[in-house]
Amino acid sequence: MVEVTVFVEAEVNPTEDEEKVRTAINNVLCNAAIIVKPAQRGSTLFAEAKGQDSLTNLRKMMRNDRIRDAARRLLFKSTRGNTISFFLNKQVAYAGHVSFSEETAESPLGPIRFKIETDNAPQLVEWLAEKTERT
Repeated sequence: MVEVTVFVEAEVNPTEDEEKVRTAINNVLCNAAIIVKPAQRGSTLFAEAKGQDSLTNLRKMMRNDRIRDAARRLLFKSTRGNTISFFLNKQVAYAGHVSFSEETAESPLGPIRFKIETDNAPQLVEWLAEKTERT
């Protein structure tokens, strides 16, 4: 097991239900402590969780959605040193699935931003999205 701290941020637009955004985060991240801060438009939810187990839901969702190989490639590309940063579509996360997105454009209501700090990023990616392709 590797040391892991997960930081999550999601904007709540004035047209969105804050509880639905909170549910989207909780669907992906286990045991998250979520706080709400007012923003210029609406509010922003911030979540933090510690431990590899906090990513168990994300791991299961990638397996169930059969996107481990694609996720694996994206997570390795999103790694800088001991930090992995990526974005998830908020609406898809609310529905209990995973869809990686860009920071803007793909997700009209804005994405959920993930930043994972770990002492061994490659090992964490291996655990999150183990390889399924045969080479």
